[in-house]
Order: sequence, then C-alpha cells, then structure tokens
Amino acid sequence: MTGAADYLRAFEAPRFAKLAPSLTAACFPLMKLMPASFMVDRAVASGRLETGGHIVETTSGTFGLAMAMLAAVGRYELTLITASSLIDLKLSRRLERLGAKVLSVDDPKGDGNQPGRLERLQTIVESNPDIYWPRQYDSPENRLAYARLAEMIVRNFGRVDCLVGCVGTGGSLCGTGGFLRELFPHLRIVAVDTHRSMLFGQPVGRRMLRGLGNSVLPANVHHDMIDEVHWVGALPAYAMAHELFRDHGIFMGPTSGAAALVARWVTRQMPDMSTVVIMPDEGHRHSDTVYNDEWLGKIEGWPMAIPSEPVEIDRIGPAPETDWTRFPWSRRTLNEVLAAFCQG
Repeated sequence: MTGAADYLRAFEAPRFAKLAPSLTAACFPLMKLMPASFMVDRAVASGRLETGGHIVETTSGTFGLAMAMLAAVGRYELTLITASSLIDLKLSRRLERLGAKVLSVDDPKGDGNQPGRLERLQTIVESNPDIYWPRQYDSPENRLAYARLAEMIVRNFGRVDCLVGCVGTGGSLCGTGGFLRELFPHLRIVAVDTHRSMLFGQPVGRRMLRGLGNSVLPANVHHDMIDEVHWVGALPAYAMAHELFRDHGIFMGPTSGAAALVARWVTRQMPDMSTVVIMPDEGHRHSDTVYNDEWLGKIEGWPMAIPSEPVEIDRIGPAPETDWTRFPWSRRTLNEVLAAFCQG
C-alpha cells in the first residue's frame, strides 16, 4: 500500500513546459490529486477519517477520480455524487472499478444541478455522522493544498508576475495565487471561467465546456484577489487544446486549452511579464470527444479558427460557445461589481 501511495504522490506534481519566452505552463496529469491527498492526510491526522472509513463528495469528474484513486489505495469506502449531465459512462465505469459508488442526480437544466447534488449529499451525511466529507468547494484545506504548487513555481522560476488559471472551486487559482502574492504583492491574477457559470456574475445555464465554472458559489473563490476575468466558450477551448498538442506535443484537456488561450493573449500584451498558467489535466478523458473528429463534426460552428483576442465587455452576461470575452475585475468583491452595474 505504501508503494502505491508514493506513486500517487509523485503523480500529483506538474511538469513545466515553456510555451513562449515569458510563458510557462504547469501541466498536471491530474491536478486534483494535490488537494485530494492533502485533504485526506489532514482528515486522517485530525481523526476525521478513520481506518476503513467512508468518504462522500460531490464532483464533476476529476476530483472524484482523484478521491477514487486515494480511496482504493487507502481502503476507504467512497460515495461520489454527480449529475446526469456531467458523468460519462467510461468515467463512471472507471470510478466503479476503483471501488467507488457513483450516485447520479437528475439534471434537466444541464447546469450541473449542484444544489440537488448537495442536498443528496447532506442526506447521506446526516444519516451517518462518522462520514468524512472533504467539502472541496468551501474547505480552506482545498486552497492550502496549493502551497506545494506555489513553492514549485518559485523554486523553478524565482519571481512570478502573473498567474493564469481556470476557476471551478477556486482552490487552485486562489490558493496558488494567495501564496505567491505573499512573496510578490504585484502579482497579477487572471481568472478563466466559461459562459453560463455563476462564479463571476453570469446567470446559470447549460455549460458545454466542463471542468471549470459552477452553478453554486464556493467559499474558496476569493473575488477580491482577481485582476481580470475571461469567459471562454467550448469551441475556442477545444481548438486551443488541439494547437497545444500539435505545436507543443502537450496533450491536455479542454480546460487547459481555455487557460492556455487566455495566458497566451495576456503574455502578448505584456511580454516582459513572467507568466505561469495552470493546466489541470491531460486529454485522455476527452479522447472520444474533444479529440474525436466525428464527435466534433456534429457541433455547430466547428471547425473554428482560434480567436486572436477576447471581446472586451462592460456588462457581464452569457455569450455563444464560439465567444471569448474579457472583463476588468480589478480586485473587487462580487457584490461590488454587481452593485456598479446597478448604479450604472
């Protein structure tokens, strides 16, 4: 068991890839292993998770996969709650093969039905108070786990001027950015979201691009840390993922494509600025979709050329899946930004 656990911990670390003279990507095989292993370790150390204990969590995919791997190694019981629009059969079978029990909640709106998933999870927790619930959306342990990534970045690159990353729970961007800003107060933090995610004020709706965005507002999203927000549609993210593989030999998922698209543009605006972009997971999970020409050919608007720049907006709102928009957030709270619209 120890050897398997050591292997998983080695799997947590990213490899760094140079995308441009001043742009470096932190490419993770499975980024969610970093917070998942940290949270499990802390739970064991504090007595919240006992030997052979039961873990329950709501997940859209990669955090659940990370937990399933850790639960298999640690011999824990694991229940994962997801939405019918999020889980694909191949991933579900993979999770179950690792020993996880997967519960799917109906999702008629296609927005992930996070409230419904949390309600189902709460029912399970109330029936067994000994269950360990990591609370990836709200637990500060999610953000604290990324101290390790911040240390890796500093050790490898010294000063960092800009951090770009996608936002789902807020853990990776706000966690890594928080530690880095302790060292570099000037650090610019750029958030990447997708259309019809409520994280930065858009109305909730059906999201085509998964792995980022949310239909609830996690406590780990610290809006007042963010300098600018970009909303990237699914098609530009897919196209950029293809370019990463074709031009750099980096096989990453579409979430990483969205982050790379934004980071490349940011770097072109300020080429003297040292920028790091977080890329959460590899593309293997998407081999039947994002990297499948037959599947892509059924999408309206595909193929598409990668946009050279975002559309600057002064009002936050949803856009088509072909669009990429940008808004200067300026380290304000969500309420401050929304209030400014009302006053205008």
